[in-house]
Amino acid sequence: MKHAVIIAHPIHGSLTRSAGAAYAEAVRGFGHEAVVRDLYAMEFDPCLHAEEIPHLKMPNFRTDVVQERALLQHVDVFAFVYPFWFNAPPAILKGYVDRVFSTGFGFAPAVGGTEPLLDGRKLISFSFSGAPDYWVQDTGALTGLVSMFDRHLARMCGLQLVDHVHTGGHCPGKRTGRCFHVSLGRSAT
Repeated sequence: MKHAVIIAHPIHGSLTRSAGAAYAEAVRGFGHEAVVRDLYAMEFDPCLHAEEIPHLKMPNFRTDVVQERALLQHVDVFAFVYPFWFNAPPAILKGYVDRVFSTGFGFAPAVGGTEPLLDGRKLISFSFSGAPDYWVQDTGALTGLVSMFDRHLARMCGLQLVDHVHTGGHCPGKRTGRCFHVSLGRSAT
């Protein structure tokens, strides 16, 4: 089985990058293949370019997208690992999805809409936030993210959504068991 571990965090040694590396190591321990795509380290261009948007003809994708699609062609599991910023994934990940998972890879134009091209493959997401778990749950932020990002991507591309694992209350440099969120008026353990 082949896994694509797609990591979106700008800081080397961050919890997010460490989690992505741990996932890759774990699947390799099971004898699976892991292809790590560290978007910030790759300096991936998240901007969708005019020629990549389908109009009346197939889009003309730039070399970076063509190479990514070739690398991901036989992936069985797509694992997104990212921080939860402003109740959404980082822009670099959204841009990666816009450019790589679009027409010709994730789906194809069809009469009355689109046809998924990644049927039978799986999607799992791991996200981390500074906001405590109770806040992410109580506000519906995580439910909204899973609906707008994970489920939509899965439906468009024919992926089976395995899970979205989220942990909150993480703060940079946190050494104690508590992270204080003054704006939220409570502390998380």
